[in-house]
Amino acid sequence: MEIPRPEYPRPDFERSDWINLNGIWQFEIDASKSGVEKGWFTGKDFSKTIVVPFPPESPLSGINNKDFMSSVWYRRFFDIPDKWLDGRVLLNFGAVDYETAVWVNGQQFCFHKGGYTPFTCDISEVVKIKDNELVVCAKDECRSGLQPTGKQSHRLQSYSCLYTRVTGIWQTVWLEYVPRVYIASFHLTTDPYSGRIFIRVVAKGQRGRCNLSVTAYDGDEGVAEANGSFYKSSSELMLSVPHPRLWSPEDPHLSKLKVQLIDENGFIDSVKSYFGLRDAHLDGNRLLLNNETRFLRTVLDQGYYAEGIYTAPSDESFKRDIEISKAMGFDGARLHQKVFDPRFLYWADRLGYLVVGEFPDWGVDLFKSPARESFLDEWVEVIERDFNHPCIIMWLPFNEKIFNIGDPHADFIRRIVKLTKILDPTRPIIDSSGYTHVETDIYDLHDYEQNAEVFRDHYAELGALCEKASSQSITIDWRTASPNLQINKPYKGQPIIVSEYGGIWWHLDDAEKGSWGYGERPKTLEELIERYKSLTGSLLSNPDIAGFCYTQLYDVEQETNGLYTYDRRPKVKPEVICKINKQAAMIEKHGKTQESNH
Repeated sequence: MEIPRPEYPRPDFERSDWINLNGIWQFEIDASKSGVEKGWFTGKDFSKTIVVPFPPESPLSGINNKDFMSSVWYRRFFDIPDKWLDGRVLLNFGAVDYETAVWVNGQQFCFHKGGYTPFTCDISEVVKIKDNELVVCAKDECRSGLQPTGKQSHRLQSYSCLYTRVTGIWQTVWLEYVPRVYIASFHLTTDPYSGRIFIRVVAKGQRGRCNLSVTAYDGDEGVAEANGSFYKSSSELMLSVPHPRLWSPEDPHLSKLKVQLIDENGFIDSVKSYFGLRDAHLDGNRLLLNNETRFLRTVLDQGYYAEGIYTAPSDESFKRDIEISKAMGFDGARLHQKVFDPRFLYWADRLGYLVVGEFPDWGVDLFKSPARESFLDEWVEVIERDFNHPCIIMWLPFNEKIFNIGDPHADFIRRIVKLTKILDPTRPIIDSSGYTHVETDIYDLHDYEQNAEVFRDHYAELGALCEKASSQSITIDWRTASPNLQINKPYKGQPIIVSEYGGIWWHLDDAEKGSWGYGERPKTLEELIERYKSLTGSLLSNPDIAGFCYTQLYDVEQETNGLYTYDRRPKVKPEVICKINKQAAMIEKHGKTQESNH
């Protein structure tokens, strides 16, 4: 068979020498979780086959088992080119849910906790040219309260806004050749107004001094270069790009980047990447992109696919999801309760799509210390993986946490906010979306009121409440504005976003059973459009609202409140929704700021 998902899985950190391990693997469900004791990690033929990287719950995997699977095993063999034995051989996993152990030729090389983040095994010490045995065991206890599960159902069946579970490998597995001294990672920060790019490069396996070279390209033409000596584990350089062209949804300009390690004999290692020059920051109650007020017109995207569940059937699927969203006038998405595939972020970078990077915190019981530790470890890995993407304009680690002042939840959320700002001081953060805020750059709220007049009234006095709270430094009783939101932290004039609203229940097939959405279903398509127009218009016309996120882009299983069906057919003509969304927002009429440093 052709290799599924054959494209390079990490386009912002790309090497030329690699082997895709997607395809047919042996597979076994370990119901008793005794595979290690039985010696399954070597020499054991498994009874089934699975198509990696599709999770075993999905039809595309060939398994299509939607029951709970607390432990699953994978096995396959691989060869490598002769020349790879001269350097290091890295075995990479895009994402495996949840606890993963990896054996190569009978020796265990990796153990990783986290269902959404990548990990790498250096298998150089045991790899050979032919017939290498690779065995993977993944344990997944989604009902334990100890691991992030996002929208995965903790019941046998999907229900409400919770969907089919995902177990084991669900992103690409690949081998990579690197020299004995190689580039491990790099972080990019940019000053778009001066055209300066600051890059911190981390290397591994270094022996003695070598040179570091970084080159920026506009098309195929080199436009900036920086060089320096490299004699420690990390090094920093600055490039200055002449005539900087800024990245935005209207002009998603990307420049190529090449990072190279060089010694007296020539090139040691080379990595290709790209960057976009853009600035996202806050100014009072407004969000600014490239120093212009931006009303965020975003939509909720769950990242689910009928045939692949968490795993997109093809790279084209990512591109199409962004294109159908932009066709309806959305300029971005909240990537809801899931860490999306790097290929999705790549297409968001290329197509000019603003995204909110959210963590799938549902499933984590914050009263349990091991759960908090698991959350923290994986959240750090998320920021590390996605830091360089210009499409990500803010972070969102928690969703719909409700608690009282003094709860341990509040202290833990403050810790995560503080840590996030240390790891990434360049982006704003929403502490916990929807209900209770404790330490946040942006106040957001969820409001699924379906009556347009009542919905509008929730925010009619918003300006007066905000002014009072800002001038007197008191806590707003937001229940007078929205019955869904409670706030512990005094309001300080931050931007306000209605980050979930609508969710209008509508299915193309009126006979659809078991479906649900928010509120009473419209009786006609015209009523659906009018409700969307009224709800959305009230937010665009409010001078104290900085953005919205509509629920949602497409149906997912039984939740039929998308603007598209689960197989991405439009329920409403895209141009109708686009015309509504593209109306001028009142807050945007402020225009550009006059900050002296820009």
